[in-house]
Amino acid sequence: MREKLGFFIWVLFLWGFCLGKFVVEKNSLRVTSPESVKGVYECAIGNFGVPQYGGTMVGTVVYPKMNQKACKSFDDVDVSFKSKPGGLPIFLLADRGDCYFTLKAWNAQKAGAAAILVTDNRIEPLITMDTPEEENSRADYLQNITIPSALISKTLGDSIKKALSSGEMVNINLDWRETLPHPDDRVEYEFWTNSNDECGNKCDSQIEFVKNFKGAAQILEKGGYTQFTPHYITWYCPEAFALSKQCKSQCINHGRYCAPDPEQDFSRGYDGKDVVVQNLRQACLFRVANESGKPWLWWDYVSDFSIRCPMKEKKYTKECADEVIKSLGLDLNKINKCIGNPEADEENPVLKAEQDAQIGTGSRGDVTILPTLVINNRQYRGKLDKGAVLKAICAGFQETTEPAVCLTEGIETNQCLENNGGCWQDNDANVTACKDTFRGRVCECPVVRGVKFVGDGYTHCEASGALRCEINNGGCWEEKRDGKTYSACIEDDSKGGCKCPPGFKGDGVKTCEDVDECKEKLACQCPECKCKNTWGSYECSCSGNALYMREHDTCINKEGTTSSSWNVFWVIFLGLAVSGVTGYAVYKYRIRSYMDSEIRAIMAQYMPLDNQGEAPNHVAHADI
Repeated sequence: MREKLGFFIWVLFLWGFCLGKFVVEKNSLRVTSPESVKGVYECAIGNFGVPQYGGTMVGTVVYPKMNQKACKSFDDVDVSFKSKPGGLPIFLLADRGDCYFTLKAWNAQKAGAAAILVTDNRIEPLITMDTPEEENSRADYLQNITIPSALISKTLGDSIKKALSSGEMVNINLDWRETLPHPDDRVEYEFWTNSNDECGNKCDSQIEFVKNFKGAAQILEKGGYTQFTPHYITWYCPEAFALSKQCKSQCINHGRYCAPDPEQDFSRGYDGKDVVVQNLRQACLFRVANESGKPWLWWDYVSDFSIRCPMKEKKYTKECADEVIKSLGLDLNKINKCIGNPEADEENPVLKAEQDAQIGTGSRGDVTILPTLVINNRQYRGKLDKGAVLKAICAGFQETTEPAVCLTEGIETNQCLENNGGCWQDNDANVTACKDTFRGRVCECPVVRGVKFVGDGYTHCEASGALRCEINNGGCWEEKRDGKTYSACIEDDSKGGCKCPPGFKGDGVKTCEDVDECKEKLACQCPECKCKNTWGSYECSCSGNALYMREHDTCINKEGTTSSSWNVFWVIFLGLAVSGVTGYAVYKYRIRSYMDSEIRAIMAQYMPLDNQGEAPNHVAHADI
């Protein structure tokens, strides 16, 4: 019941706009052959693909024998519309009906067609072919359609089919040169947008367009070539429902300004009123920036806010928005004053002006499509693509009066020269996350001398990798005192990290304080020890003549140590002396005994020894 009531309320919100004026943007179509169809006709520009604003395209028409509504892929019937070398591009003619216009264009593009012409199936005024809504708007192919498309009348379609069936070649010139007026030397354009980032592919493509186009937009604005104004669509809640739960959650200022629930669910997530307030903040930011002579800062804020404060990460808050505003150097007080009180039962002048601007004036119809561009009071049709939109804006200048940005994309914005583009920087290390590109400045953590910085690029970047301590000490604490240098950077940590070295305590990033090892009883705990704290370390000493042994945290008496050492020396010396004398005596004794035995043996051979008797006398005789 709650969802049904919410839907009914939104039907009432849209009631007034359904009765408003919607202008179909057209371009001319010239048939150059055959003679039976030759002439100039009107066709309605599709609100997808890439129209060639300011240019022309010539091709030959093909009407397929099968799959004439182009609702199926032409790969299934093995048909190709790629032009042959030297031949004209092929424009596919398809019948209206049975499927979305975008699907017809996508199938034609995949088959190689250069453009698609959809012929109406009834006689009626031309309508604008738009992208599908709700769940079908999430189809992946929608943002990939690049060929131009146009709706032609049933009468013209029948004439082309008749000529083709007779074997005649139908050649057509699509002309977008006069699609946009160029009354003076400045192009005025409006971008109707929304801060909601939970609406699928449309929201994703919108913020991608802002990021890509902002560089060109800022150069055009700074050079005075364009006058840009952002706008936001709001609806009102009928007085009878102003106090209902749905209106209170979707509206501000007592139901005067409302936006749909981002998740289409009133019971969770952010509410429509959150979107309205953020839209109001963006509109006020533009007013303040414009008053300060820097309207182009709106592009920076919107792109930065989408990166830093997305709904999907629950950061879609005033606090996050304020941080982005401060980084751009804008006056936050003026912006808050412009926003006013969203709870007050009164009109908000900014949002009232936005509602008035939605109503079509002159050749422009009511704005009911988001996102969209209005260039020189003509509604842009086609994909929100940087190249396509830039071409459309440049088509608003008189020929040969276009600024240089219309002729080349090789540009730099030089935004980093002022306030560092609102990005992170380290003045000590001369490192910045600001990078100028033709898309405008980008806040990306840099790579310096092979060291990669990581972070969001806006508020912080930290060096990472093995060499990170060589750049600004890896963003860690470092201090030099009395010839000593201590650092908290961990050199062998490839992921990065800061840790106070031994002897210090703190976060390692901003501070590391000396630890008083003496006071905290971390050293010199022996009874005889005396402790003295030093920066990053400590010194221990012992009373009297004792010697401090740091590895054992103890004191040893110097005299006792000396006496003991000499005693050991003399014991060893005397021991060696005794051993030497004993050895020498043994040696001499053994030598003398050996010599005595040898002398006795020699003397025994030449003379009797004293203890031997005389030998008997022997005589020789012969027997007779």
